[in-house]
Amino acid sequence: MTYKTLTPNKKIALVAHDHRKDDLVNWALRNRDAFLGHELLATGTTGKLIEERLNIPVRKLLSGPLGGDQQIGALIAQGEIDVLIFFWDPMEAQPHDPDVKALLRIGIVWNIPMACDVATADFLISSPYMQGNYQAALTDYDSYKNRIV
Repeated sequence: MTYKTLTPNKKIALVAHDHRKDDLVNWALRNRDAFLGHELLATGTTGKLIEERLNIPVRKLLSGPLGGDQQIGALIAQGEIDVLIFFWDPMEAQPHDPDVKALLRIGIVWNIPMACDVATADFLISSPYMQGNYQAALTDYDSYKNRIV
């Protein structure tokens, strides 16, 4: 097993479906101070809303349906995202549902902390690991990568 050290200055990805954007923005406002010292990334509209309301810079990627979910997934796979806060809407079908599932799957593959609701996000943001180092265990995928097909 290998480990990745998550330093105190984490890269936090913020994503929300349309009917959950207000929930994410309100949650982020309540936790604004906890974001200081971290780098925030977000999909298009979500990033714009958070940046405007929190007055904190956010690296904005494409909108989710236009590829933003996939961009975040790629950054996770490259080790460029430490935490994912993704308020997805379980009550409404999404035209980019395969992208959503792929994003959640890649977060699990690379063992990054993820929150999909307010309660879990509260636990995550208030964890002492958010402001300190954390040794994240990474599954050894060498045998998978080196298999002969």
